[in-house]
Amino acid sequence: MSRCPICGKTIKWEDLIEQMLILDNFQELLKDKGAFLSALEDFTFKCPECGEEFYGRNLNLREAEKVFELINEFSGSIDYSNNKVRLKLTNLLALDLMLEEWDKRVKGAR
Repeated sequence: MSRCPICGKTIKWEDLIEQMLILDNFQELLKDKGAFLSALEDFTFKCPECGEEFYGRNLNLREAEKVFELINEFSGSIDYSNNKVRLKLTNLLALDLMLEEWDKRVKGAR
């Protein structure tokens, strides 16, 4: 899971995405993976633990791609009127990665 590059604490993806909701074109970014990842890399996040700021390019890109897919897969996952992410993205991401690893092991055992 992604960690703050300053303090090393695990950061919840739902918290990171909520910080990005201030972008005027956030809904448009969700239509294009490349644009979303580019905006994420250049976005300045604030760690909820230590309060320090860091750029999104310090986050795990593979996780960011999966988060993009999860947000798009579950329509209504973001409450734009309250700037809240309704999904527990970090939990879904962990489950997705775990299932992916399990699938690799099962296919490799054949």
